[in-house]
Amino acid sequence: MLVPPTQDELMSEPAHVSVVAPNPSAVAKWVWAVPFVLFLLTAPLWLHWWEPQMYLYINALCLPVAAWVWTGLSIFGNGWGIFGVTAPLLVLAPRAMWAWMCAAPFAAVLARTGKDLLESPRPAAVVDNTQMRIVGETLHNVSMPSGHTLTAFAVAAGLYFSVPRATRARYAWLWLLAMGAGLSRIAVGAHWPGDVAVGAALGILAGLLGHTVWQRVPATWLVPSHWAARLVGVLLALACYHMVFDELDFPENWVLQNILAVVTAASLLAFVWQNWRLRASAQR
Repeated sequence: MLVPPTQDELMSEPAHVSVVAPNPSAVAKWVWAVPFVLFLLTAPLWLHWWEPQMYLYINALCLPVAAWVWTGLSIFGNGWGIFGVTAPLLVLAPRAMWAWMCAAPFAAVLARTGKDLLESPRPAAVVDNTQMRIVGETLHNVSMPSGHTLTAFAVAAGLYFSVPRATRARYAWLWLLAMGAGLSRIAVGAHWPGDVAVGAALGILAGLLGHTVWQRVPATWLVPSHWAARLVGVLLALACYHMVFDELDFPENWVLQNILAVVTAASLLAFVWQNWRLRASAQR
């Protein structure tokens, strides 16, 4: 299982008995060096030593893959999209839901701070647009760092480090999804490779910072009837609304948005049913 205890175990506890949280998964001290090492190793990218040639090469390399694949991968860096993708966790593994949500505020602050301080031009403002593929809106500024990449890596890190160290290898695919989201930002013409590299480094840092907060999340927050769990339910409802009525970055994502909206709505119904079970159990 991704995160113990199971929901049934939590719901079986009498109301007057406090639920004891499992010991959080440990993160080795050396792991904290990873985002800083990644940042330094990718210096040639964010210093634009090989631009725009590298950007054009990667963008062209992605051309054989349909645009909807790249826009779909980008949704892993969209906040509302992430809620849709992870909606079942609220019912099946609420502690995992909190794992990425604890990282999200750090990701938002790091992304916003970087964009406000640097305000660097995007590829479309520098390169002849006829030489590259641009999917969706043509963007010209606030390029560094890639917010979608930062978000995707923060979510991946939050989830990855929330599982026991002995079983983390099973969840290496989380990093592949994050890398796919980062590559998609170059494929759709939105970011330089350096923006993606810095976004990945800051995303991992946000995930580690979120992990320190996640370790202190009370186990009572995992119970469906608790106000914190219900607040997450409200956020899922908002995400469902946005997926139905708003465009998440690209028109190509409409089909995926509708699928995620159905998944989110089903998860919310299951969450309401859990609350009903708790109330019925308490009345008995």
